[in-house]
Amino acid sequence: MGFWSRIVDEMVEEKVPFKKRKALIVFVSILTLLSMVTSTYAWFKINTFAGVDSLDMHISVSAQLKVSMEDHGTDLDQYVKVITNEMINGYLGQYNTNLEDIILDPVTTTDGRTFTNQRGSERQPNDRSYLQFKCFFIATEDMWVHLTTESTEEEMEDGTKVSTNSTGAKADVINCPRVGFVAENGDSAIYEPNRGTPVNGQDTFDLPYGTMEYSNNTRLFHLNAMEPTEVTISLWIDGEDPQCDDDVQDAHLAVQLGFIGCDEDNNPIS
Repeated sequence: MGFWSRIVDEMVEEKVPFKKRKALIVFVSILTLLSMVTSTYAWFKINTFAGVDSLDMHISVSAQLKVSMEDHGTDLDQYVKVITNEMINGYLGQYNTNLEDIILDPVTTTDGRTFTNQRGSERQPNDRSYLQFKCFFIATEDMWVHLTTESTEEEMEDGTKVSTNSTGAKADVINCPRVGFVAENGDSAIYEPNRGTPVNGQDTFDLPYGTMEYSNNTRLFHLNAMEPTEVTISLWIDGEDPQCDDDVQDAHLAVQLGFIGCDEDNNPIS
């Protein structure tokens, strides 16, 4: 029997007035509620200077779709099928950092545009907080761009996945990240791998296991034929996620993003 239950029973036996007993029961209930809230509290608590400190990125696109870190207009030869870590590091040079130096300390957001830390202070990208870079996508025909778990080319095995080589409790890091997409035309989406209960009012989606199915819910942004579109991609670990706790500090995180174009009926374009 718990301590507070024994106290209540002893007061009943000693005929303590009902009003006093009622007040104590309410007080005990509040303590119980507070303990429940504390038990689901996320964020890093032990060392706020150690986040996810080993990060790999890989971005690839399917047929009829190309990408670049720069706007090359309609010169398709200047666009590529794969964005490498070296290309992202070239972009990060303007922040005097690179992927090896990026530490993902927890932040949170409601819309994938403004990010804050545990104290509610706004955080800037690529500065001990979250990774953010811009890509330019171009397509040879109108399409909706989706993430896909399928390979963008046969036997490439470059479909979307989030993984880690960390073991034990650190392996839970794959449940903490979010990837946000904000296109210059206003389209936006947040991908939450291993999606749980949404936090902080976020509207997120996950990708199915097994056979990939495309729907309006998995749309990221729309492209008009031969019009390069700037897309801001943000990667963060969300401090509001229940599994974003001290156990996943210093973990390794690998993020592979595969993109595919679909028509208005969400059928892949080949």
